[in-house]
Amino acid sequence: MSDQLPAGLDAFLDAAGWGGAAIEPLAGDASFRRYFRIRRDGGKTAMLMDAPPPHEDPQPFLRAAKWLDANGLRAPRILAEDAPRGLVLLEDFGEVRMREYLDSWPADEREIYTAAIDALIELHRLPAGPFLDYSMSEYVREAKLLTEWYCPAQGLTVDGPGYVAAWEQVLAQMLPRQRPGVVVLRDYHAENIMLLGSLADQGLLDFQDALNGHPAYDLVSLLQDARRDVSPELEAEMFDYYVGKTGAGEHFLADYARLGAQRNAKIVGIFVRLWKRDGKPRYLNYIPRVWAHLERDLAHPALEPVARWFDANVPGHLRAAAGGLFET
Repeated sequence: MSDQLPAGLDAFLDAAGWGGAAIEPLAGDASFRRYFRIRRDGGKTAMLMDAPPPHEDPQPFLRAAKWLDANGLRAPRILAEDAPRGLVLLEDFGEVRMREYLDSWPADEREIYTAAIDALIELHRLPAGPFLDYSMSEYVREAKLLTEWYCPAQGLTVDGPGYVAAWEQVLAQMLPRQRPGVVVLRDYHAENIMLLGSLADQGLLDFQDALNGHPAYDLVSLLQDARRDVSPELEAEMFDYYVGKTGAGEHFLADYARLGAQRNAKIVGIFVRLWKRDGKPRYLNYIPRVWAHLERDLAHPALEPVARWFDANVPGHLRAAAGGLFET
């Protein structure tokens, strides 16, 4: 991405009452969005999101942020917006992300994860939001990222139709249990949770892809984190905590495994795509962790058709190497 400032930024900041403020670029993520910290006299700060069309559209973010805020969830408040230009001025949540905090203070892990689970419990007590449903076609489209990107990168010729059929068989049993659904943020993990002054005061980021779906999805996103190790013991403890607080039904563990396998297959494909298409090889470093999550999920009996496909199509030496180690 260019280091130049977004077109029309001066006029946007002037209209928002932030004219003449200092502008500091921040590190990017895996998308075309860019972020800047805006500082003005007196020490007040805000965040600028640059989501330039045609690659990005800030409207889904704005819709989700406003819905979360209206329902008592801690999304950054919208200070100003110019959606056609892709410019959004946001409340600044600061610089203390859950991931980096825990790198320095691992003894607080249980307390922070418990608070993150509590936020999910509050979210799941709300009715479904003004979002599309997480459909079978979307689940399958995402899972196919593995066969579209990972498998070719490994030189594998695989049974594509059989892969789709296996996922449809596994997920069809779950779909009735995600209706009417809860809001699924879809990227709820330690890099998208900010600490806002106390361990229990946590802010949400990166929720623009929200859908209405199954309550296990964001739980598995948090506890099977692609970018941070969560021990099996903590995962089990937090899973039990969620179930105890919500009374999740007898099929919840199986659905958790289903969605964990689907999500982890998707992430492996996305990380290879970020390398091959977007020139971002650093994401390959996460693949062994994600593949290990995938293997654990595939071991659940509910995943038997998908596990059988992997046994037939992905050689054991690649799986033993946690998805294969690419040359970067």
